[in-house]
Amino acid sequence: MKKIIMFLILSFFVSSVAYAHPPSDIKITYDTKTKILKAVITHNVSDIKKHFIKKVDIGLNGKEIISHVISQQDNNTNQTVSYLISDAKTGDKLSVEAYCSISGKLEKEIKVAK
Repeated sequence: MKKIIMFLILSFFVSSVAYAHPPSDIKITYDTKTKILKAVITHNVSDIKKHFIKKVDIGLNGKEIISHVISQQDNNTNQTVSYLISDAKTGDKLSVEAYCSISGKLEKEIKVAK
């Protein structure tokens, strides 16, 4: 009986983790005139309140400048965030790191153009 219970618990755990996944993509844009960084984080989920992008960190030249905690995802396919980054200059590197509420993360980076 104990083996059956352990098997069921293990099966439940494995199946729940199988549905967990990190974001699949991040599209980053930075407008040098408005100084707005926009990131569209692709993360397909079935329940935006239980499985979502829970945190987004923004970096400038390798240093974290913003950490944003999120309580639920915008919709079932993505999370969009926008930030005013007034310190970014041509040639700087901006990074966006997005964390799944269950498992995994993804980081992407762009170089600020003229």
